[in-house]
Amino acid sequence: MRRIFWLAMGITIGVLAVRKMTKAVESLRPDSLATKTGNALAEFGVGLRGFTDEVRLSMQQREVELRDSVGFDGVLGAKPADFPK
Repeated sequence: MRRIFWLAMGITIGVLAVRKMTKAVESLRPDSLATKTGNALAEFGVGLRGFTDEVRLSMQQREVELRDSVGFDGVLGAKPADFPK
C-alpha cells in the first residue's frame, strides 16, 4: 500500500512539474514576449495619458488661483473700482 501511495505521489508531482515547465517555456516564446511587451506599452500609454490630463488640470486650477490672488483679470489700465465683483 505504501508503494502505491508513493508511486501516485511521484506521478502527480511529475505531471505538475511538466505542466509548470511547459507554461514557463511557452511564456518565453517570441510571440508571447511580443504580446506581453505590447500590452505593457499600451498600459503605460494609458497611464501617461492620465498623468498628462491630471497635470493640465492642476495647471489650470493653479493659474486660476494665482490670477485670483494677484487680482489680475486681463484688463490693462483698469482701476480696482472698475473690477467686476
